Amino acid sequence: MVFMGDRATLLETGRFVQRHARNAADEIIEAVGAVDAAVDTTAETDPDSENETEVEARHRRAAEHGDLDSMSALGALLLRRGDLDGAEPYLRGATAEGDRAAANNLGVLLHQRGYAEEAAGWWRVAAVAGSAPAAHALGRHHRERGDEPAAEYWLRQAAEQGHALGAYALADLLEHRSDVGAERWLRAAAEQGHREAAYRLALALERRATETTRGPHETGTRLRAPGTGAVVPTGAAATGAGAAAAGRAAAEPGGEPTEAEQWFRQAAARGHRRAALHLGAILEHRGELKEAGRWYLSSAKEGEAKAACALGFLLRDAGDEESAAVWWLRAAQDGDGNAANALGALHAARGEQQTAERWYRAAMDAGDVNGAYNLGLLCAAQDRIPQAEQWYRRAAYAGHREAANALAVLLLQAGDANGAEPWFSKAAEAGSVDAAFNLGILHAGRDDDRTALVWYERAAAAGHTEAALQVGIAALRDGDERTAERHLRCAAGGGSAEAAFRLASVLDARRPDPGPAVLGASREEKTECEEWYERAAQQGHRRAQVRVGMLAAGRGDLAEADRWYREAAEAGSRNGAFNLGLLLAREGSEREAALWWTRAARAGHGRAALRLALLAARRGELTEGRRWCARAVELGPAEVAERAARLSEALHQELTA
Repeated sequence: MVFMGDRATLLETGRFVQRHARNAADEIIEAVGAVDAAVDTTAETDPDSENETEVEARHRRAAEHGDLDSMSALGALLLRRGDLDGAEPYLRGATAEGDRAAANNLGVLLHQRGYAEEAAGWWRVAAVAGSAPAAHALGRHHRERGDEPAAEYWLRQAAEQGHALGAYALADLLEHRSDVGAERWLRAAAEQGHREAAYRLALALERRATETTRGPHETGTRLRAPGTGAVVPTGAAATGAGAAAAGRAAAEPGGEPTEAEQWFRQAAARGHRRAALHLGAILEHRGELKEAGRWYLSSAKEGEAKAACALGFLLRDAGDEESAAVWWLRAAQDGDGNAANALGALHAARGEQQTAERWYRAAMDAGDVNGAYNLGLLCAAQDRIPQAEQWYRRAAYAGHREAANALAVLLLQAGDANGAEPWFSKAAEAGSVDAAFNLGILHAGRDDDRTALVWYERAAAAGHTEAALQVGIAALRDGDERTAERHLRCAAGGGSAEAAFRLASVLDARRPDPGPAVLGASREEKTECEEWYERAAQQGHRRAQVRVGMLAAGRGDLAEADRWYREAAEAGSRNGAFNLGLLLAREGSEREAALWWTRAARAGHGRAALRLALLAARRGELTEGRRWCARAVELGPAEVAERAARLSEALHQELTA
């Protein structure tokens, strides 16, 4: 039993197939008209003065009187309309009289009826007589049957006569064989307005440009765990590998359009949706977002899911999240995994976990392995560790390197270092910088510093900030200050506060002794080392904050020194608290100084304890002074302990006198 809906679908499908076949035939017939004036007799009339019915009637009258040109033209007109029965006698009649355009069109008619060999016979007759469209059709016939030498011969005949379809078909054949001559014929077809040829020529030029650009070929560190944010390409990356590559390769540094871009633009202007997608990626890469959006929109409206996805990212980056979601939804429903991932991330950010999970699954079903990885991230964020491990494994087995790294982190956190190591290795070998860094941590934890350094160096070479810091620390330990400075600069430039502090320390050690301050001397400009200390201090590095305070005090800028000492002290730095106390005592605020020294002494600062003992002694609080002396002796260092012991003895004698 066939339901009405099914029958309607079958009927519509049948009409589509017929229409598609007719369009393909029209392309050949119209090509004949562009080359063979004998075929396209409508070109002899003014379209404004005669409509199609009048033209048909005029040709029919002439054909009945034996006019050869009208027989051929009427046959072509009926063939375009799909009236095969009506066209055949006129085409056969004109062919019998030696009309080559009619012979070509008779071949088209027979091919539509399924008589391929008979069609080829008539195409051969027309091609030998000089018909470029017939040579093109004959070449395609031979290629469909696997006879490439014959196909090349006839397609070349058509191409050399300036036939755009023939040139394109010849280029396609040569490109299939990796023949360098393909580009010449793609260019020939493109120059005649063939949009697919223009698109493929642009791809070839882009590929060559890409190949030319690439050439022939501190202790206590934490594991770099996967982030909570979903992996979703942004901007041009969302358009897929090909279009993203176009964005990079077809946009020259100076921003001038390349030849590849010009051909993409030509094809896109003729309605080629994938060319519009690539052109959008190029423009987006170059920062021309408004025009990029127009081409993405044009491509998306023609049904290109990747363009709809890319348009969504442009809209999101512009702050229009709702419109972005509309285009992502359209792309996701058309099977685009990137868009499904984007929708998943959008709903996850809104706390709609179930909806997010549904879209991540849709991405996975679309063949996007990021969907499984994002499901792992979603489960991990909800502390559903067994499920997270399951999804990470699925993505990792599919080759997702960051999923392999995330899986290894889970295993290591569960105490399975042996199970984690091969996954770290697999991810690192696949190019995961975080995995290489984590391997360094893993080997450092086993006291295998040499192997750890190898992995740190590998991650650092790829721009990993924390890895560069570890390489710098190792170089400092080995006395290689030049190597240390180079890596510390990389890490500090990447935002590492610890690297900035250590780099400043290296530079600080090279500074000459400033000597005694001269009253009235102009204030010196900040040195590079002070700038690095300040960068670290601004990121909350407490030791750097203390050092910036010391340098400011040395310049006589007590307000700046107070600010940095106070910030460090409030963050828990005992040195900051001690120095702040010294500064306050010098300014006469002894009571507040005592408060900060107390905080420092309780945190283990021996000198602060000694200062409190001296302060208590001056006040006559001998017992309190001895208590702080005992604390200073306990904390040290040696010279502080020695002074505290002598003071304690003096206080004892005073108490017992």
